[in-house]
Amino acid sequence: MSNKFPVLTRETAPSPSLPAIELAIATFGFVPNLIGVMAASPALAESYLALSAIFETKTSLTSVERQVVLLTVSRYHECRYCVAAHSMAAEMQQVPPEIVGAIRNDQPIPNSKLQALRSMVICLIEQRGWLPEQELQAFLAEGYSPEQLFEVLVGVAQKTLSNFTNHIAETPLDEPMSEYAWSPVDAG
Repeated sequence: MSNKFPVLTRETAPSPSLPAIELAIATFGFVPNLIGVMAASPALAESYLALSAIFETKTSLTSVERQVVLLTVSRYHECRYCVAAHSMAAEMQQVPPEIVGAIRNDQPIPNSKLQALRSMVICLIEQRGWLPEQELQAFLAEGYSPEQLFEVLVGVAQKTLSNFTNHIAETPLDEPMSEYAWSPVDAG
């Protein structure tokens, strides 16, 4: 990790970042290295945590669907930290391992509705929001609503913030995530 982007703590973070540090402790029981890095910018740390809370509590997507979105964005961006973090989170939320494995290894998800969601996430990223009608219709045909399409954008934004932060800072994995370590070289 570059010493230009240290993992900050409650003791070393700038005072405007302390509310984000405290929220991370309350949410996760510790300060994940991602939040420690983000704490260099109170605006970034606060934005990320706010988007995370909104995506988790204010969308109509199920916990499995939310993890599909978060893992898909992270896999697409080849974010080692977030693929590991969300592999662990998915296991904690009882997402079937074959779904997590399919995303990690860039293989089709063995569930047509979740595969349509994953395809939509990839399309949104690749097309920068310019959706081909065929992709939109395939997503809606699986039972998703226009509202849920917009909710997916919240997850894409949340993970883009963290993926890009981790790329810049080369954020080290937290110890609890080490067994979920992932590399694009290992996949597919």
